Amino acid sequence: MTIKVKIPTPLRSLTQDQGLVSISATNVESAINELEKQFPGIKERVCEEDGSLRRFVNIYINGEDIRFLDDLQSSIKDNDEISIVPAVAGGTIEI
Repeated sequence: MTIKVKIPTPLRSLTQDQGLVSISATNVESAINELEKQFPGIKERVCEEDGSLRRFVNIYINGEDIRFLDDLQSSIKDNDEISIVPAVAGGTIEI
């Protein structure tokens, strides 16, 4: 199955500056493993040592947060789009 993965700017140095890559995978975990094969070093930026998703990284399948699906076991199908989104924190808001 061919899916598209949106790569955030902080990870593009690992993907030769590609913002969108195509891979074959059946679930999010296999997608991360395939990304690691093609772009070594990306998995350690997205996952903890035990393989779980890092706390400040969000992954979406067609706009749906995988934490509300089956997390890393969330199924993906042909032509789905995965977005890797690092959480943004900090700053102040003045009213």
